[in-house]
Amino acid sequence: MKSPRPIVILISGSGTNMRAIVQAARCEDWAGRHGARVAAVISNRPDAAGLAWAQAESIETAVVDHREFADRETFDAALTKAIDRYQQPADAPALVVLAGFMRILTPGFVRHYQGRLLNIHPSLLPAFPGLHTHQRAIEAGCRFAGATVHQVTAELDHGPILAQAVVPVLPGDDAQTLAARVLTQEHAIYPRAIAQWLAQ
Repeated sequence: MKSPRPIVILISGSGTNMRAIVQAARCEDWAGRHGARVAAVISNRPDAAGLAWAQAESIETAVVDHREFADRETFDAALTKAIDRYQQPADAPALVVLAGFMRILTPGFVRHYQGRLLNIHPSLLPAFPGLHTHQRAIEAGCRFAGATVHQVTAELDHGPILAQAVVPVLPGDDAQTLAARVLTQEHAIYPRAIAQWLAQ
């Protein structure tokens, strides 16, 4: 029987999208249906709350603290080494999933994982790449906002779109209330998009 393909999830904070992916993988039996499993959770912050949750769920964790490196290139090299520990089996290299990972990745890192590096962004791309997406959507007078799952390319918050979810911008919304509404949809579409990617 073929070994399940490893998924490595990168986080920087509470990891709520990571939790949604782990829970979906267990409920849907990805090891059987999609031939994949969550192999590890890696963070650039040792105090990331998501690490404790993953450890409590018996998932391997690691920290590559970006503050210990002089530049993005050396950090990304160390992060690559940490991820590539899970590159088994050799014929099915790890899928790398960014789940609230708040670091801009170098072109070399993106090339190394080209075609198997996914991200979720809290806007309806191509609108509002970068930070402060919810506030920008409100200030622009948008009637709708949402989230996008996409493959990562060297250009920030670009790349082929895999899934999107739309939510209304309600009268009286501020960035926090809109973010909370979008986040519930992120938790729904990210696991589905990963499952669809694995089924290709």
